[in-house]
Amino acid sequence: QVQLVESEGGLVQAGGSLRLSCAAASGRSISTYSMAWFRQAPGKEREFVATIDWSSRRALYGDSVLGRFTISRDNAKNTLYLQMNSLKPEDTAVYYCAAHKYPYGAVRKSLSDYAYWGQGTQVTVSS
Repeated sequence: QVQLVESEGGLVQAGGSLRLSCAAASGRSISTYSMAWFRQAPGKEREFVATIDWSSRRALYGDSVLGRFTISRDNAKNTLYLQMNSLKPEDTAVYYCAAHKYPYGAVRKSLSDYAYWGQGTQVTVSS
């Protein structure tokens, strides 16, 4: 079982930046798992944001964040990151990190490919 813990989100003004992190708890390594960020705004379905493979060789982004958000990881620290720049009010959501079902799994945009989820962290962007 992989337990994930996101850092605290926050309130930021439009145009600002914020970095989220996600760490594995209980000593379990995530270094061999493709990882992802999803988000869910009130009244909306959970939406794909970004994913990165275990080796950091490949990353994919959702259309709405491409060019503004960057996903990265530090396997030595067992931590996943999401750098969010040029934030917009429509980025307001609860952000979740997720680990792929299987070690060395390919990067995927679908919720169903991820078996382990963090508790979520609120990001609010004011206009």
